[in-house]
Amino acid sequence: MAEELHDGFGRGISYLRIAVTDKCNFRCVYCMPPEGVPPRAHDELLTAEEIARFVRIVAAEGVRRVRLTGGEPLVSHRIVPLIREIRAIPEIEDISLTTNGALLPRLAPALKDAGLDRVNISLDTLDPVQFHEITRLGRLEQTLAGIDAALAYGFDPVKVNCVVVRRLAQDAFGLAKLSLDRPVHVRFIEYMPIGDEETGTTRALDVSELADAAVGEPAVTNPHCPGGVDASAWDASDTVPSEELRARISRAGEDAGIGALEPLAANDGPSGAGPAAYWRFPDAAGTVGFISAMSNHFCSACNRMRLTADGAIRPCLFSDAEYRVRETLRAGSDAAVAAIWRDAVAHKPQEHQMIEGTERFMSQIGG
Repeated sequence: MAEELHDGFGRGISYLRIAVTDKCNFRCVYCMPPEGVPPRAHDELLTAEEIARFVRIVAAEGVRRVRLTGGEPLVSHRIVPLIREIRAIPEIEDISLTTNGALLPRLAPALKDAGLDRVNISLDTLDPVQFHEITRLGRLEQTLAGIDAALAYGFDPVKVNCVVVRRLAQDAFGLAKLSLDRPVHVRFIEYMPIGDEETGTTRALDVSELADAAVGEPAVTNPHCPGGVDASAWDASDTVPSEELRARISRAGEDAGIGALEPLAANDGPSGAGPAAYWRFPDAAGTVGFISAMSNHFCSACNRMRLTADGAIRPCLFSDAEYRVRETLRAGSDAAVAAIWRDAVAHKPQEHQMIEGTERFMSQIGG
């Protein structure tokens, strides 16, 4: 097999995230506008065959792991055949998928049969009212049923991702307890907004302005958003550093008689651990992870690139640089596509920067 490419800072690039679609059956407030993203002409988006061809090309350049994202990848009718095509590429060792979970009960058998290895399920709150406010269209029981289906059909690991926003006052301890009795790996992600009010997305953050407010109280007691969820109002005070959150969850565990979180060695976390640092309640079946994207940048070990649904390579989620590859996929040789890939890898930035004024929503970038 070909050796992985290295970027200009010596990082090996072996991981590709692919936005299969920018559409979604939810309308999460930090991801897209209430009406959804503007419709695109069919020929503006990559076909499943074009995506699979791209993966074959970059697999020859050292890519070994693929994650399918969106939008919501399970709303795409081509998701199962795409997974099957990627699974047939000998160099690809791992295929994962990020989903809101709502369609997993119906699609899990076909996804497993096609060759999907594991899933990440987004779940930001266990409060059904707040869940509906955040997702606009979703119901909590849908995502919980998706977690059940993922476990029942043997996806391993099953990770649950929660974006922590201070003023939402999510029940972080309640979410962490999902890891007690089942092999679920709950991961808390520091809030990383992009964009500005003109584009409908939230503002960039200045981490130095973080406030010392409480986190983890029931949503109904939150004085900052008594009338619902307004992502346009979120600011620097809404990023909760992982260290603070971990301490609060540990104290809650001790108070409940469960015990404090215990750190895991790097090799003891779930497969595909990525940038998360993992902990565990005593004797728990699963783990609790923390992704410190704001308070402790992990850029020095970043091994990933992104492909958008409309055929652009993005070296970094928080970068305005794109390397257009769609037309070359349609009219050029494999060598020409590989040359664009190598150029994008060579120009991967050393670390991410908060960018303002982006013209894309998170669903279009494939975060």
